[in-house]
Amino acid sequence: MIKTFYPGDPAPHFACRSSNSNLFHFNTAGGRYIVLSFLGTSTHPEMAAVLDYIYGPASSFFDDKKICFFGLSVDPNDEKILRQRLPGIRFFWDFDKEVSLEFGAIENKQNNIYHPFTLVLDPLLRVIANIPITPAKTHNETLDKLLASLPTIDDHAGVKLNAPILIVPRVFEPEFCQMLIAKYQENGGEESGFMRETNGQTVGVYDNSFKRRSDFNIQSPELIKATQQRIRRFLLPEVKRAFQYDATRMERYLVACYNSESGGFFRPHRDNTTKGTAHRRFAVTLNLNAEEFEGGNLRFPEFGTQTYRAPTGGAVVFSCSLLHEATPVTKGNRYAFLPFLYDEDAAKIREENVTFISNETINLNT
Repeated sequence: MIKTFYPGDPAPHFACRSSNSNLFHFNTAGGRYIVLSFLGTSTHPEMAAVLDYIYGPASSFFDDKKICFFGLSVDPNDEKILRQRLPGIRFFWDFDKEVSLEFGAIENKQNNIYHPFTLVLDPLLRVIANIPITPAKTHNETLDKLLASLPTIDDHAGVKLNAPILIVPRVFEPEFCQMLIAKYQENGGEESGFMRETNGQTVGVYDNSFKRRSDFNIQSPELIKATQQRIRRFLLPEVKRAFQYDATRMERYLVACYNSESGGFFRPHRDNTTKGTAHRRFAVTLNLNAEEFEGGNLRFPEFGTQTYRAPTGGAVVFSCSLLHEATPVTKGNRYAFLPFLYDEDAAKIREENVTFISNETINLNT
């Protein structure tokens, strides 16, 4: 059965090789309008006409800030023909037809009948319009009018959006914040990576183009206990009140440093997209020196350009499934305590998935 997408439908998340990545995670592309065209093959005359429009009259729309274009091909020959044009124009190589099947562009992998269409998605990766590609002339005219009418990212919902987060002041007292910073400065930090799914395994990845941060992992049982006591007493009751969630476990005891000299940042990502991180429920960003740096704010691209910063000793709490980023620190050093919260049911998931966590690391900096 061919799937039909209607306005308001969420676009399925997928990972696929693309013109700019060996494995592009589509769920990280939120925060802008997206034109996602299921082309099949560029050799079809109608598809060629659509591509002429994309590369030509429509190209001025695609700036990667407000709007971007992704074309999807199942024809291996297209990898030699189609070229990305940055900013704004990229291609997915769906040669195994997995993504086309997921989106309903084909009924099954053996069926050579392709049903081309274009989805226009909002910054939340939800459908605004589903436009048949044939006839190409009608498709191009319809898409052109729609793209020209799109409001700013902050106005896409018709009202101002705020990210569904919780900000709680007075979790750590100032003296405790300074002590944690002193521990970092005394011990120094190590380069911080991030988790990624590779061949079914969760591996650590180091990539300075995606993340620049140094971490000090707290080893002292007494200091770990001190952080637990404060989180349990001053933060968890507010998490319960806001989200109706009883967090019973905390993962990761570290002091992170985003350094302005290296432009410390963390590009848009989600915190629970691998088997090794699927148990994570809420992320906590607890600032230790909010008044001593510039930049370095939290942003949730799917909900607009607004940024968020908790005061010193205060925490921002949010679902690990939300797309978020740490904007570059432009002055000073930003120090933060960054645990994850979960419960007993999630602990079972963590235990079940431990076999999928690999000791392998991938360093993309060399």
